[in-house]
Amino acid sequence: MQTAAWVTRPGPFMERCRARYGDTFRMRIANEGTWVMLADPDAVRQVFTGDPRLLHAGEANAVLRPLLGRHSVLLLDDAPHLAQRKLLLPPLHGERMKRYGDLMTRIAEDEVAGWPVGEALALMPRMQGLTLEIILRAVFGIREADRLDRLRRLLSTMLDSTMRRPTAFAAMAMLGPKRVEQLGVFRRVIAPVDELLFDEIHRRRSDPGVAERDDILSLLVQASHDDGTPMSDQELRDELLSLRVAGPETTPTTRARAPERRLRHPAAWQRLRDEAAAGEDAYLDATVKETLRLRPVLPIVVRRLREPMEIGGYHLPAGITVAPCIYLVHRRADLYPEPHAFRPERFLTTPPGTYTWIPFGGGVRRCLGARSGADPGDQWRVPRNDLVGVACCRAAARRRSRRFLLSSRAALAARGRCAV
Repeated sequence: MQTAAWVTRPGPFMERCRARYGDTFRMRIANEGTWVMLADPDAVRQVFTGDPRLLHAGEANAVLRPLLGRHSVLLLDDAPHLAQRKLLLPPLHGERMKRYGDLMTRIAEDEVAGWPVGEALALMPRMQGLTLEIILRAVFGIREADRLDRLRRLLSTMLDSTMRRPTAFAAMAMLGPKRVEQLGVFRRVIAPVDELLFDEIHRRRSDPGVAERDDILSLLVQASHDDGTPMSDQELRDELLSLRVAGPETTPTTRARAPERRLRHPAAWQRLRDEAAAGEDAYLDATVKETLRLRPVLPIVVRRLREPMEIGGYHLPAGITVAPCIYLVHRRADLYPEPHAFRPERFLTTPPGTYTWIPFGGGVRRCLGARSGADPGDQWRVPRNDLVGVACCRAAARRRSRRFLLSSRAALAARGRCAV
């Protein structure tokens, strides 16, 4: 029953549990064992600042192994995780990230320019397609139209069969990664994607102009470990899919929900329009933060305990999974008055806290692309990995004469769920 409630409607289920049991409560999830949910910022801080050798995120994310592979930074712990993260950080920071931001803005503005006027608009598939287009160009760096079309189709088929179907993803979780990897139907979906990715990796390695390219695959092909060895083909494949699946496959739900929230609040929408016309972005920045508070990319992050630990006043055994609950922390009335209300103004006067606004997790496992590339010293500016949403909001706000309608099915789809 708990597994079914978690998979089908995790938000209401967690709120019922907190109302009954408080900020710390236990859940039993099929094939995942016991989870301890944490909604107290002090307990969240303990997890995010705790010894990563004792709090394994990679082990707790094992359900993703059939898709992402054993070398994915999301599935590694300890020294292997730090080594792989070190290779991935440079392409996702500084001037390179600013250039990707410019690319995202152009693609997003082109997308918004094609939105229909005066008719229902299903945002979720458009945001998924928009995000995929950015990944194909900024991450994979594929330029040939036929290869772009083929990879676009293959990735969409793979994701439609797994991550985008709550029932399929729930089945993956309940079967466990080992059984899923042995399923013929799963191998038939993933094999064509792997074939094309490995071919693209080989082509990129042999490209004499690879040093002049700035897409993430080209940069990773030139990267090397501390001992001088390059990343293997399997490592590159796993990290490419991690960059494709982990954030970009979940953030479209937030991006689709953002315009829906603003259309339900005409005053906020008008203020965005006025700010866009004036070339300002303070309210836009606050609006993105408020959207991520109410509709975070993921409801929780997870860590598997390697040794017994005391967290939040509870003595927890080794092997248990602790889950800082982003969804519930963001809905604490003592932190956010009227927590269910959409009020961007709250972030104009009060900056988000390190352990009270956590849409990108925290600690050494914080999202690789969460920090802004425009000003490394300003960690709470609009995150670069949500520049798509920012560009869409800004472009839509500029179209003063247009009215966008959101279909009920799109609104339902925008309430995307993820069980990891």
